[in-house]
Amino acid sequence: MRLQSAIFDMDGTLLDSMIIWKDLGTNMLRDMGIEPAPELNDRLKTLSLRDGLAYCIDYYQLPQTLEELVDRVQGTIRDFYCGKVLAKPGVEKFLSLLKMEGVWMYVATATDRPLAEAALRHAGIDGYFRGIITVAEAGAGKAESAEIYERAMRRLQSNKKDTVIFEDALHAIQTAKAAGFRVAAVYDASAEADQEEIRRISDYYIRSFEEMFEAKALE
Repeated sequence: MRLQSAIFDMDGTLLDSMIIWKDLGTNMLRDMGIEPAPELNDRLKTLSLRDGLAYCIDYYQLPQTLEELVDRVQGTIRDFYCGKVLAKPGVEKFLSLLKMEGVWMYVATATDRPLAEAALRHAGIDGYFRGIITVAEAGAGKAESAEIYERAMRRLQSNKKDTVIFEDALHAIQTAKAAGFRVAAVYDASAEADQEEIRRISDYYIRSFEEMFEAKALE
């Protein structure tokens, strides 16, 4: 396996967790008596939690502060991550294989660090990674910049030739590819509409980690 390091997205890639994010913004607004625009979910899916809530405050002229909204929604997310979230089928087996082969691994996520740490711990896979970097720490989202991947790669003391990015979202895959990374696209139902383009631009495409474990090793 010509692979020295692997950088994994978390939600929708390692964890079966997109359900908690899918309608988070629309449900919050409806609870406030506001009917969200039909395109809201598409707008929010490329943003971190804080950036998404800031967008809602600005677009819908909400009276709450950003911290008030963060507190409002984080309780729901925290409960899910701390008590319900599961790794995708085959993930732990695949991570174990990479670890045995000496592959160094990192998580690059749009989720805030405390929540990401709680989620990985509950899913039982936190011990496989040398660290986590978040969009907030990188200073740019995955739709705008590959900085989060670049930083993770440097921390793994690797290079693009020997690094594979595992992602489920089209915008993140596009960014990583444009920056010269190899990308393994991981199917998630939340990105169903984007699968044709994801297949076209990715270096590897898998429907599940169980499939990847059984398939021919990356070359």
